[in-house]
Amino acid sequence: MRNLRNLAFVICLFTAAFCCGAQADALKLVTLSYPPYEFQDGAKVDGIVVRILHRAFEKLGHQIEIEVLPWKRALLMARQGSADAVFTVYKTEERLKFLDYSKTVIMPQVVSLWALKDAGIEFNGNLLSLENVSIGLVDGVSYGAIADSAIASGKLRNLDYAPSSSQNIKKLLAGRTDTVIMNRYGAIYHLRLQNGFDRVTELRPAISSVPSFIGFSKARNLEKLRDRFDDVLQSMISAGEYQKIIDDYYDEKASSPQH
Repeated sequence: MRNLRNLAFVICLFTAAFCCGAQADALKLVTLSYPPYEFQDGAKVDGIVVRILHRAFEKLGHQIEIEVLPWKRALLMARQGSADAVFTVYKTEERLKFLDYSKTVIMPQVVSLWALKDAGIEFNGNLLSLENVSIGLVDGVSYGAIADSAIASGKLRNLDYAPSSSQNIKKLLAGRTDTVIMNRYGAIYHLRLQNGFDRVTELRPAISSVPSFIGFSKARNLEKLRDRFDDVLQSMISAGEYQKIIDDYYDEKASSPQH
């Protein structure tokens, strides 16, 4: 009987050690709600980039846990090292101080202005020409060097911040802001979700096409993992697997019942 108890104790210890090891191997990634790239869908996190990352880290032999958070909090966790990585993140001088960026772009993002069709807003490509126009932004989000520079200049007098892209679109459709700056695919997603796509226009030219990355926390010393991730992501792109994930996502959404 004693031998059986000892054997059971050893098995329990082994199981606990195995579980702890598996848990320790799970990487914590944080992000913002930015459909269709990453967003909370019920109990799970989904989106184009989420699916790409799951496949890439699966190839690397790592499990990942992804949490959708307010953007400022996500960046703070990456800075402090309480998260292993943050995505999809634009490259800025400030963030280079605490993030080891992937060299391979995760998702190129076209940043543009959106306005109601009947608003009569004209745009010549220079954001400063809209100094008297209200512009909706998400608090804490970088929109790339061109937009960030115009925002930081202080010459845009009516910047209207919201905690999420969804709320910015709501304000635009309600006429509470004249324009919003947003990623093209993100804007299309939210406008269709709120039945407002036919009421708005994308002002041309686009502000910029901005590359977005995954940034690994320097506090976690993950440079080697970052390099391995780059190799895997580049191989996925070269083999067509990256594009297939994107195509499959849109095919799936197109065939889903619309609510």
